[in-house]
Amino acid sequence: MPKLSVIIPCYFNEDNIPVTARELVANEANFHPEVTFEYVFVNDGSGDDTLGALQRAQTAYPSKIRIVDLAANVGSYNAIVAGMAHATGDCLAVITADMQDPPELMVQMYDYWKKGFKLVIGNRQDREETGLSRWFAQTFHWLMKRLALKNIPDGGFDFVFFDRQVNDEVVALQERNSNVFYLMVWLGFPYVNIPYVRRKREIGTSRWTLSKKIKLLIDSLLAFSYFPIRAISVVGLVLGGIALAYGLYIIALRLISPNEPAGWTTLMVVLLFVSAFQMVALGVIGEYVWRGLDAARERPLYVVREILN
Repeated sequence: MPKLSVIIPCYFNEDNIPVTARELVANEANFHPEVTFEYVFVNDGSGDDTLGALQRAQTAYPSKIRIVDLAANVGSYNAIVAGMAHATGDCLAVITADMQDPPELMVQMYDYWKKGFKLVIGNRQDREETGLSRWFAQTFHWLMKRLALKNIPDGGFDFVFFDRQVNDEVVALQERNSNVFYLMVWLGFPYVNIPYVRRKREIGTSRWTLSKKIKLLIDSLLAFSYFPIRAISVVGLVLGGIALAYGLYIIALRLISPNEPAGWTTLMVVLLFVSAFQMVALGVIGEYVWRGLDAARERPLYVVREILN
């Protein structure tokens, strides 16, 4: 009998857990009776009573829920990798603890997996969220599709269903400062995507702050694209061409007229502009160097405090 492991990263989700566990277990009725289930909840160093809520849910569903309690907050994607490393299913899914993604979609995902697809993506065709969060998400995935992974679906995604082989490959990579969902696409297995509308969060407040979103954008872009480095080279060549042309212009003026042009304002503008570009270039290169150093240290992505079966 195929076993489905559902991985749910949790961070300050104390109020969500009872609803999430109940809806996930209720969703089992939509599957074929042959499927067995395992729910791997990963407590990502939450500062509230998320762990207590998970233990109460485990008491209510003792044969279904496993808890991976991390020693510290390591970020949603590292927490997902921790869940993947401790999941035992033949096929696996990742879903958020706030139930913004419809668990019933996993039934259709499972059917595609049975047909041989090793990766099934639930991509957000639209979202009920508004304001800055909606704009940032759209901009983020637009940039990634055009500058990094051109074969990712439109609208972004963090609701996936995948085969054990995909799981093992991603866990073996142990890649830092990356995007676990994009890594699944990067592996190269053919995938199918199912569009859906992401729900508005009803319980609790998102801890996905603007600073975390910006870090994710930088991490994802640098992990899957050489665009920043190449952009520096292109801008450097353009500035070099401008500098050469301006130098020839100054020489020509010097030869034509005995009075050398003052040029103080122009000189300062050029100097400040080039200096600013050099600082930006050093910052981008520093981001790559820091990531190389972080990988060379080979520190663990996460530390597990306790496994509760």
